[in-house]
Amino acid sequence: MERGLEVELRNMIFDHLAKQVANKGTLTRSELAAFPVGGRIQRLIDQNKGIWNPRDFAATLSIMSKPDSPYDDAELDDSTFIYAYRDGSTDSDNRKLRIAHEEHLPLILLRWIEKGVYVPVFPVYVIHDDFERRRFILALDERLFDAEDPVHLKPIERSYAQAINRKRLHQPEFRGRIMTAYGNKCSVCKLGHRQLLDAAHITPDGEEHGTPEVENGLCLCKLHHSAYDTNLIGISPDYQVVISKTLFDSRDESPVVEHGFLQFDGQSLAVPRSPRQRPSPERLDERFAAFKAAS
Repeated sequence: MERGLEVELRNMIFDHLAKQVANKGTLTRSELAAFPVGGRIQRLIDQNKGIWNPRDFAATLSIMSKPDSPYDDAELDDSTFIYAYRDGSTDSDNRKLRIAHEEHLPLILLRWIEKGVYVPVFPVYVIHDDFERRRFILALDERLFDAEDPVHLKPIERSYAQAINRKRLHQPEFRGRIMTAYGNKCSVCKLGHRQLLDAAHITPDGEEHGTPEVENGLCLCKLHHSAYDTNLIGISPDYQVVISKTLFDSRDESPVVEHGFLQFDGQSLAVPRSPRQRPSPERLDERFAAFKAAS
């Protein structure tokens, strides 16, 4: 495939992926294996390996990052991402990833959420081929190609890269993990339309401990997310939904108040089956105190 056509096809894939991720948060292996784009079906993931090098593409199309992978994949100073060479030859599957670096071609980083479920992060760029350490350095913005030392970014470069990573890597992954943990349903009203669901932070992400961890999140529909952020809804440490006095006082204003909020007062929050994925009672307690103060 000519480079111009390959770039065009990659951009079409990214456009279609962006819509799917915005609606669903995550994609399954089967969806990635038969992804419709431009009137054709395009595979976006390898059947067995963590790197996908389509035969008709000059460069790698996607790589997978999995927590328990035998490869040394990790974030570097929360700003760039390490992707280790595959075992064996420095060429082989690594060759097309090296071409992606040389040609500045963007690719997809598939963040593993659970078996058969991924959050696609894109576009991602290979900004450095660390041959001595048998690894590639990846970034989420092509402007980091101009970094003098991609392994040791300057403070201003690192700060910029960290901001990009929070927006394009951590936030989508947080949403994907939250939605998967909660079965793609609002934990208050059980709404199951994924395009209407958000990952809400308990401890706000702007605070020091507002980390993008499942225990610091709730799956809420957009209505209840907004209400939670503005202290119109509170969640107690023992997972009880509490509706603010403000909404009770306005119950006659609209049927939405009655059916969208008041009926859920005192209801138990729907939480993940796994205790490790349930909201932190300590975080909820701190946030609930703020809700009571506001009420």
